[in-house]
Amino acid sequence: MNKEQQRLQQNGWKKWGSYVSDRQWGTVREDYSADGNSWDYTTHDMARSKAWRWGEDGIAGISDEKQLLCFSLGLWNGKDPILKERFFGLTNAQGNHGEDVKELYYYLDATPTHSYMKMLYKYPQREYPYQRLIDENARRSKQEEEFELLDTGIFNDDKYFDVSVEYAKAGPDDILISITAHNRGHEAADLHLLPTVWFRNTWVWGRHPYKPALWAEGDKAVRISHEKVDIQYLYQEGEGDILYCENETNNRRLYNVDSNTLYPKDGINDYLLHDANTINPEKKGTKAAVHYNFFVPAKSLATVRLRLTNKKSDAPFADFDNIFQTRLAEADEFYSDLQTTIKSEDEKMVQRQALAGMLWNKQFYSYKVQQWMDGDPAGPPPPPDRLNGRNKNWKQLNNEDIISVPDKWEFPWYAAWDLAFHCVTLAMVDPDFAKQQLRLLTEEWYMNPSGEFPAYEWAFGDVNPPVHAGATYRVFKQDAAITGRKDYEFLETVFHKLMINFTWWVNRKDSSGSNIFEGGFLGLDNVGAFDRSMPLPSGIRQEQADATSWMAIYALNMLHIALELASYNKVYTGMATKFFEHFLYIAGAMASMGDVENGLWDDKDEFYYDQIRTADNKVERLRLRSMVGLIPLFAVEVISTETLKNNPAFEKRMSWFLRHRPDLAQLVSRWNEEGQGNKHLLSLLRGHRMKRLLSRMLDETEFLSEYGVRSLSKQYEHDPFVFCKDGVELRVSYLPGESDSYTYGGNSNWRGPVWMQMNFLMIESLRKFHYFYSDDFRIEYPTRSGNYYSLKEVGTKLAERLLKIFLKDENGRRAVFGANEKLQTDPHFNDLIQFHEYFHGDNGKGLGAAHQTGWTGLVANLIKMKNNP
Repeated sequence: MNKEQQRLQQNGWKKWGSYVSDRQWGTVREDYSADGNSWDYTTHDMARSKAWRWGEDGIAGISDEKQLLCFSLGLWNGKDPILKERFFGLTNAQGNHGEDVKELYYYLDATPTHSYMKMLYKYPQREYPYQRLIDENARRSKQEEEFELLDTGIFNDDKYFDVSVEYAKAGPDDILISITAHNRGHEAADLHLLPTVWFRNTWVWGRHPYKPALWAEGDKAVRISHEKVDIQYLYQEGEGDILYCENETNNRRLYNVDSNTLYPKDGINDYLLHDANTINPEKKGTKAAVHYNFFVPAKSLATVRLRLTNKKSDAPFADFDNIFQTRLAEADEFYSDLQTTIKSEDEKMVQRQALAGMLWNKQFYSYKVQQWMDGDPAGPPPPPDRLNGRNKNWKQLNNEDIISVPDKWEFPWYAAWDLAFHCVTLAMVDPDFAKQQLRLLTEEWYMNPSGEFPAYEWAFGDVNPPVHAGATYRVFKQDAAITGRKDYEFLETVFHKLMINFTWWVNRKDSSGSNIFEGGFLGLDNVGAFDRSMPLPSGIRQEQADATSWMAIYALNMLHIALELASYNKVYTGMATKFFEHFLYIAGAMASMGDVENGLWDDKDEFYYDQIRTADNKVERLRLRSMVGLIPLFAVEVISTETLKNNPAFEKRMSWFLRHRPDLAQLVSRWNEEGQGNKHLLSLLRGHRMKRLLSRMLDETEFLSEYGVRSLSKQYEHDPFVFCKDGVELRVSYLPGESDSYTYGGNSNWRGPVWMQMNFLMIESLRKFHYFYSDDFRIEYPTRSGNYYSLKEVGTKLAERLLKIFLKDENGRRAVFGANEKLQTDPHFNDLIQFHEYFHGDNGKGLGAAHQTGWTGLVANLIKMKNNP
C-alpha cells in the first residue's frame, strides 16, 4: 500500500480540498428575484462586490469541508479594469450556444486526499477583452461557432503568463502553497499576484451572529481566528504587502445604499486599481490578500510561497521544499501503481489529467430550499412569487456537503445522472468517496418524500435517466476489487432507497400502468423534434423508447443487486424475483405495445422509436433515428447457472413464472437455452434485433463516427427529419457540432455530437453480450466493411475511436483541439487536455463545457479497459 493509499485510510486528510467553486454568480442559490432569472440577478460584474449567501468562488480555490475559510489566487496585469479574482464567462443569454467560460485553465494533477494538487491558468499580459467577447458572441448566430478567448488574438506573440498553483499538505491542517508565474513572452511584463484568504460570510444572515477575524501578526503572517477552524496562520515568504478588507457586500456600488463597512469585499480591487481608501489601515478584517508586484523578465518566472497552518512557527518555510518534493513523489507513486498495465506515456498523461479533473471538480455545495424561499431574518423578504416558483416542491432539500459536480464553472451544482457516472470514475482512485456520493443522493434531505431524486438546482423536479442503481453496483464491484472486501452495508443501504425511487418511477412515469414509460426530458435536451419536458395536450402522451429502456435497465440493475445481497441474506431473494418479473413486463410491453404488433420496435426501419398516443388510442410513431433508439441495447445482464443454484428460491419462482407466462419468456433472448459456460441472458433484444440495431449503430453513414457513436444518424445531414402536427412543421437535422435549436434552452446538442457516457454504456453492453455469446458470435464492423469481430472486440475498437479524441495521432495532433494550430503545435499548449461536455461528430473537436471531467472523465476508465482486456 503506497503512502496516498495509507492516507485514504486515515481521518482528516480530506478536511481541506478543492472545494471552492469556479463560479457562484448566476446560480439559482444566489437568485432572490421574483422572475427566477438567475443569470441576470447576480452577474460577473457584481461578483467582486457581493458577499455570497450560499458559497464562494475563486481561481484555484481551496477551503475546509464546511467552507468557513477559503484561499484562492487573484491576479492583475496592470492593464485590466478589474482584478482577476474569478473566471469570466458568458451567461446563457450572452453565448450564441449558451453559457460558456472564456478562460484557459487546466486541472493537471491531484491525489484523492488532496495531499498534492496542481492547476494552471494562462493569464494574458494585454488587457482582457471582456466586452469584445460579449459583443462578438452576441453578433454570432447559432449557425456559427463560438468566439473564444484564443480567437481574440490575445495570446499572439506569447504575451501571457503560465500561472501554476500547487498545494502540498504537511498534515490535515497544514497546507503548503507554491505559485509560479512563467512569462512566455519575449518582453518583460508587469504582474501582480494576490494570494487571498477570507471567511465565507455567515454572520450577516441573522442566523449565526458569530464573526471570525483576520489580523496582521507582523509583516509576514495573517492571524486567523474562527471558532470552528483549526488553521490559525497564513505565512508568506517574501516582501508582499498584506492588504485587509471585509467580505461584506459593497451596497453603495451595487444598490446605491450605505454599506456596513468602509472596506467592503471589493476594497482591495479599488485600492490597487483606483487608489481608493478601501483597505483597513488597522490591518484587520475578514478578507486579506498578500500583494506581490513583479516585473518578470522575458522567458523568466516569479515564484511565491505561502503556508496555511495550525502551528505558530518562526521558520515556516524551512521544510517547504522537502515536503513538496515528497508529496509530488508520493503522487507519482500513486499513479504509477494505478497505471502499471499502461504502456503509452500519452495514455498515462491523459488518464492522470482526467482523474485530476475529477478530483478538482469537488465543491462545497450548500442549498437549503426552505431557508432560500423564506429568506434570512436580517435580509429583505424574498418576493412572494418564489413561493410558487422554482423548486417549490423541494422544501425538504437541505444540502451542505462536498459533492462531485460536472464542471465548477458551467455546472457548479450536482446533477443526478452526471453524478452516477462521476462515481464510476472516482471509484478507480477513491472508492470510499464514490460510495459516499452515491449514498448522499439517497438521503432524506436530498430525495423528495415522493421518492424522486433531485435532478439539479435549475429544476430539481426534472427527470434524469435512472442510472443510480447501475453506478451503485459498478462501484460496489470496483471497491471489492480494490479492497478485497464486499461492502454489503453500502449496497444494502442504497438498495433500500433505490426501491423507493423505482416505485416513484412506476407510479409517476407510467400513467396508464402499461409498463411503457414517459420520462420526458431525461437529460437529453434537444434530442427530439420538440421539448420533451413540455406537457402535451390533454389525453395525449408520449411513450418513450429511452424512458422504457432505462426502466428495463433499472430493473436489471436492481435484480443484480438483489441477487448479490441474497448471497449473504436470503431475505433479498423475494426482491430479486420482483425485479426479474418487472423486467419481463417491461420487455413484453416494448415488444407488443402499440397499434402494431411489434410495439416500439419498427419492423420496417428495424429501429426503436418514440410514439405519441392519443386519447382514442391512436398511435403516431416518431421515426427519428437518434440515440433514443439505441438505448435498448443497454438493457442486458447475464446470470450464471451457479448464481441460480446459490438462490434456489429465486430459481423456483423464476421457473414458475416462465412456465405460466411463456408469452413473456419468449421475448427474452435465449432464456430457455444455456449459453457458453452455463450462462443465461436477460436482454430487450433477441439475436436478430440486436444484429439489426448494431448494424445501424456501426454504420459510418449513420451513427458510427471516427470518434465514437453519434447521438443522431448522419442520414439527416441532407435529408432532415420532418414532423408535422396541427399545421406546425418541426425539423431535425444532423448537426455534428453545436446546436442551432432553441429547444430546451439551445445550449446542448444531441443532434450529432459524440457523448462519452452513452458510448461508455454501449461498450459495457457489448462486453456483457460477449460474455454470454462468446467469440462465436461475430458482427460486421464497420457495417458493409466485410470485416467481422466478436462483440468484445467491437467494444474495444469503439473505445479506441473515443480515445482518438484525446491521444496524439501519427502527426502529433489531438482531435479534441480541432483546427486550432496553437493548441495543436505550441509545446506550452499541446499536452494540456480539456475534457469537454461532448465532441464533434465528424472531427472529434471538444464542444460544450470545457472542464466536464464529470462523465467525460470516463476516458480514464476507457484507458484502463483498453489496457486490461
